[in-house]
Amino acid sequence: MNRDSGMYERSSHGRILVSDFEPHPLLRGPHAQTMVPALLRPTPKLALRRERLELPDGDFVDLAWAGPARGSRLAVLVHGLTGGFQSKYLRGTARELIARGWRVVILQLRGGGDEPNRHARCYHHGDTGDLRHLWRVLRQRDPGVRLAAAGWSLGANVLLKALGEEGTTAPVEAAAAACAPFRLLPCAEKLRRGTARLYQARLLRDLKAIVARKHAAVPAPVDMDAVLAARDFIEFDDRYTAPLNGFRDARDYYERCECGGFVGAIRRPTLIVNARDDPFMTPAVLPRASALAPPVTLEVSRRGGHVGFIAADAHGRPYCWLEPHLADFLDRTVAC
Repeated sequence: MNRDSGMYERSSHGRILVSDFEPHPLLRGPHAQTMVPALLRPTPKLALRRERLELPDGDFVDLAWAGPARGSRLAVLVHGLTGGFQSKYLRGTARELIARGWRVVILQLRGGGDEPNRHARCYHHGDTGDLRHLWRVLRQRDPGVRLAAAGWSLGANVLLKALGEEGTTAPVEAAAAACAPFRLLPCAEKLRRGTARLYQARLLRDLKAIVARKHAAVPAPVDMDAVLAARDFIEFDDRYTAPLNGFRDARDYYERCECGGFVGAIRRPTLIVNARDDPFMTPAVLPRASALAPPVTLEVSRRGGHVGFIAADAHGRPYCWLEPHLADFLDRTVAC
């Protein structure tokens, strides 16, 4: 399935694999890989059962369940920035897991839904408390359940940071992550330059709409005019994310919350899939194998874009290679 780089030993640290992913011949570039599934792919159909989970601090998050009502294996799925229950990559992976007999529950991160959450703060790259709380709630409800987790982009950062924080106490047996940013400042700086600014503009527009809607109902102790005038993520995080969450500034937030500082403490089998041509980051953010904990495998493809990975099937038709790939890893690792 993959070609091991052969450069690293797995005994003392993780490993890096060279992925065998091959892009669809008509979608070889990073922007085609990123934009075509996001803009042109129909949203995968998925029957969802909603639940509101009350949190210990008086706030809430919303969950969506799919798959069989009962079962021994349950995967918790975490979306990316401005994502949620409708995220195509998340729904596609949920369908793949359900086809393998899994139950799935989607965590819509705090403040990510249509209804504003009760407290001023919203989710961010380092906000792992709600995910860790959910893991323990699921374990309390069903002590025999076998938990796994998957996350994409910001959700990958949250998941990997949570796993590192939990270490040997993590309630999940395995995890899969895609397009993890690893180092947040270089990613934010990349999104300030060249064509990547188009992605930043779209994400900032959606993010500003979320916070404007929220803080019309729940005022925040920040200058919202300055927040809504932010020209890039660094300005936005300086003016909004950092002051609302106790960070000195954007750079302090990035340094303390980037998952690259936590992947060495993970103690559960974990697959991370990243593409070297991801337009949201540069290859320089990818960690060395020596920074990875022994159970962690970083699979790196030459192409794939950001949450793209569109390949061609035997008949030349495009399909989302990443989704069955992640599902296969979890299915093998948490076998019935």
